Amino acid sequence: MTTNSNFNFTNNTIVTLELPFSEHIEELRQRIFLLFGVILLLTCVAFIEVKSIVKILELPINNVKFFQLSPGEYFISTIKISFYTGLLFSSPFIIGQLILFLLPGLTKKETKIILPLLLSSLILFGLGLAFSYYTLIPAALNFFLNYSEEVLEPFWSFDQYFEFILVLFYSTGLAFQIPIIQILIGLLNIVSPKQMLGAWRYVILVSTILGAILTPSTDPLTQLLLSLAILLLYFSGLGILFLIKN
Repeated sequence: MTTNSNFNFTNNTIVTLELPFSEHIEELRQRIFLLFGVILLLTCVAFIEVKSIVKILELPINNVKFFQLSPGEYFISTIKISFYTGLLFSSPFIIGQLILFLLPGLTKKETKIILPLLLSSLILFGLGLAFSYYTLIPAALNFFLNYSEEVLEPFWSFDQYFEFILVLFYSTGLAFQIPIIQILIGLLNIVSPKQMLGAWRYVILVSTILGAILTPSTDPLTQLLLSLAILLLYFSGLGILFLIKN
């Protein structure tokens, strides 16, 4: 009888196995190496097609001639363009690897929250890039062209032009992460939705300041457009948070 009871006790015992910390580090290292490999591959592909990418980047502006200040300037610019293009197109893979690394350690409830937030973050970043390319960049460039129309002939350094639109691309993409940050703060009960709504006056002030900081140009139109986008994103995130909480 004793043997049977011990046998039954052993069968009914649930044994939980956890990976050692060293194995987690090894898995993380392998995933990082894989990410670097994918980014390098996509960067090389982008470099092969870099002339087509350059033409796409030049589309938002017309009647401007680009030049290079030094013999290797355009070459260095194409390397930077290829790298950032590779990084951009590898972002879905980066998100996927992050999900695969975090997934085993998440509960079902956490999985239902984290996975949609990660995917939404990727989508919002893409929308930010599109908003920047189709709205902010043409508005900023046309402002500068019209301002100097009767005084100066527009000859622009391609490297400086690329850095200008790159800052706009990534600052707008990051600004579009505001709803994700709001939802995380709300779900962690750091700030309640009612408190976020009550701070709307400060939000307007902060959005104006961010619009001035994040845009590399000094024209008021670009700053106003980005500030309005930040306000719209803030109140959209607030509305989603209210729905989740209720």
